[in-house]
Amino acid sequence: RTYILVCLGAALAMCTGQYLFIELGQTTDVSRLGAQVINGIGFLGAGTIIVTTRQQVKGLTTAAGLWTSAIIGLAIGAGFYTGALATVALVIVAEVLLSKIEYSVIANARSMNIYMEFTSAKDLDFIVEEMAKHNMVITEIEYTKSAAADGVHLSAVFSIRFKKKVAHENVMAMLSQIPGVVSVEEL
Repeated sequence: RTYILVCLGAALAMCTGQYLFIELGQTTDVSRLGAQVINGIGFLGAGTIIVTTRQQVKGLTTAAGLWTSAIIGLAIGAGFYTGALATVALVIVAEVLLSKIEYSVIANARSMNIYMEFTSAKDLDFIVEEMAKHNMVITEIEYTKSAAADGVHLSAVFSIRFKKKVAHENVMAMLSQIPGVVSVEEL
């Protein structure tokens, strides 16, 4: 719904610019309203981008999609239907087909980043040993210790490499079985 509203709003802005110029004879630059839509959508898009506490950037595709839907709306408002329809088709390909390919490649990559919560600092040593036993090469560890209402939370972000392709779901299952591990999430 957000994309539809952005697209409709941008189309109306472009149509309004043309209406002012053609129907009312206003001596204005037709593209000014469209240019302001492009500027304004940047603020909406920026609001969708966040960095999580697990050092993950979320919302980039949403922001890009919102921006693209605004441009599609401008094209429709300007009467450039061929360009708008071609772009809609390419957006669908990018969002549906390419995302499936991306997830498949990521799920079987030779490296991965994992966010893990565990109960004590001693567990970290045991976790590292278990990873080494399973031929995982740890390239980086970012260890975090934070106080919470229910006690101390210990967590770490691991950057891991494998010697050969491994299904990430198998790695996640193995890591979640390690004693002391509270939760495991792939980043």
